Amino acid sequence: MSKILIIEDDKAIVDILKMILEEDGFKIEHAFNGPTGLGKFSLTKPDVVLLDIRMPKMDGIEVLQEIRKRDKNSIVIMISGHGNIETAVQTTKLGAYDFISKPFDVERLKLTIQNGLNYRNLLAENESMKKIMGPGEKLYGESEEMLKLKETILKVAGTPIRVLITGENGAGKELVAKEIHRLSERADKPFVHVNCSTIPKDLIEVELFGCVEGYLSYSPQKRTGEFESADGGTIFLDEIADLSLDSQSKLLTVLSESRIEPIGGSEAIPVNVRVISSTNKNLQNLIAEGKFREDLFHRVNVLTINVPPLRNRKEDIPELIRIFSEEICKRSNLTVKKFTQKAVDYLCSLKWPGNVRELKNTVERLIILSDSETIDKKNIESDSEQYSSELEKVVNSEVTLRDFQDISEKLFIERKLAENNWNISKTAEALDIQRSHLYTKIKQFNIENPEKESKEQ
Repeated sequence: MSKILIIEDDKAIVDILKMILEEDGFKIEHAFNGPTGLGKFSLTKPDVVLLDIRMPKMDGIEVLQEIRKRDKNSIVIMISGHGNIETAVQTTKLGAYDFISKPFDVERLKLTIQNGLNYRNLLAENESMKKIMGPGEKLYGESEEMLKLKETILKVAGTPIRVLITGENGAGKELVAKEIHRLSERADKPFVHVNCSTIPKDLIEVELFGCVEGYLSYSPQKRTGEFESADGGTIFLDEIADLSLDSQSKLLTVLSESRIEPIGGSEAIPVNVRVISSTNKNLQNLIAEGKFREDLFHRVNVLTINVPPLRNRKEDIPELIRIFSEEICKRSNLTVKKFTQKAVDYLCSLKWPGNVRELKNTVERLIILSDSETIDKKNIESDSEQYSSELEKVVNSEVTLRDFQDISEKLFIERKLAENNWNISKTAEALDIQRSHLYTKIKQFNIENPEKESKEQ
């Protein structure tokens, strides 16, 4: 559940915002002046701040400057009944994400908040992408499937050709893209990751190509697109199948001409970028259905690399368990925990629909929850016992098919949220749905983050 901090001296406006945003599943904190707001900012670490400009004790611009000192990636949306273009420009130059005048339009406010959350996630993802192949970000495994994959990567990395990476969620498509970049002549240049499935359709083209100053009425500053940011390096278009047909058309033009035109402008900017794409869908089927352009397919698919699912290389699982265990224990300052042979054999027998990502999440959960330095098969069985018993209870109860569908769907979503530490973007990707759809489901089923609840008690 995303957290919003409202810093506003008008109680009536705070109450209205609180009511509107809690309806959409946000957790709300508030303060009626700047100093108190800064204290709550440090204490609660909100995802978004709604900040009034004119307040007693400390005005909003001072508060904004202090927030940016504490967190340069903070998403601060300024709200004011006395705003003008000069004020909007001033606050955005100081680091505000956006500026909204009172009385505000509710739908625009919601869209701005959601875009801000998406932008914050992108910042976090891009920061992590700069640390190419850091700890825990390697292609482990010596199975025949993995040796073939590594050999292909080595051959492809030294060429400038475009690559399409296919495979299931969690199989390691992102790691393959990073490895290609790391082994290429562009390794010292940017690696920019764009997850096409998590960026709203109305924002994706701005993110890719940028926009001129004043194009976005609610965000007047110029924005540099990811293609321009990746100039000289590699851009990774993750889940390219989720692009709309209009965005596909504009991407095709960029790939054909090797230049971008910021949205709202007429001046073309040449770019030298290697494009690597990925998808977990069958693009040929989407082409037949009219959902993906065939000419774009041939542009991005000069060479295809398929990442094998974990069930096709189970001989790699013991090594992965050992590596993940050492990495997780080191990160959590724990004594390295050992998995017994029975535990390893049991984990090797499972199907792993979530692939390597699901295995890593499972290993981490077992390590954190275990009080012993040794993890046995019984620990793994008890981990899934609650989930299985709840489903068993539903199956044997007198409920309608619709009720069973709702209950089982809720249990499944809760488990995936837990596996992904309540990271909405990763969970949506694992479920193969849009973030907005996942938010709707969380609200529909009244799903709460138990970890946050326990911290508040």
